[in-house]
Amino acid sequence: MSDLLERLRGRGWRMTSQRRVVAEVLDGDHVHLTADDVHARAAQRLPEISRATVYNTLGELVSLGEVIEVSTDGRAKRYDPNAHHPHQHLVCSNCGTVRDVHPAGNPLADLPAEERFGFTVSEVTVTYRGLCPSCA
Repeated sequence: MSDLLERLRGRGWRMTSQRRVVAEVLDGDHVHLTADDVHARAAQRLPEISRATVYNTLGELVSLGEVIEVSTDGRAKRYDPNAHHPHQHLVCSNCGTVRDVHPAGNPLADLPAEERFGFTVSEVTVTYRGLCPSCA
């Protein structure tokens, strides 16, 4: 389970009812919701929450580094609260389902020196693609 709410409290982030409900919707394991999904779920808990508030809150959480914005092949961006737990993503090429995966090894170490072209590599993003069980 993600520790998003605890991290935000630890940062002293002003927890309005709207911000709290967005964070609660995002908190969890393997959560990769679109902004519209977040709004729909937040509105079930807090009917007066606006789409603009959800978008603004998501933007702020991404800016703070507390949520990762995940883009997958021109589909709607998804928001991942597991920003502080190193992982990669597994994406269904058909329905767009996204799951966190934790492959063994260090993908940064797997890039040979001659393939770095003098770059000082600081980050690696790997996306695995395939069909989920429902689409297979």
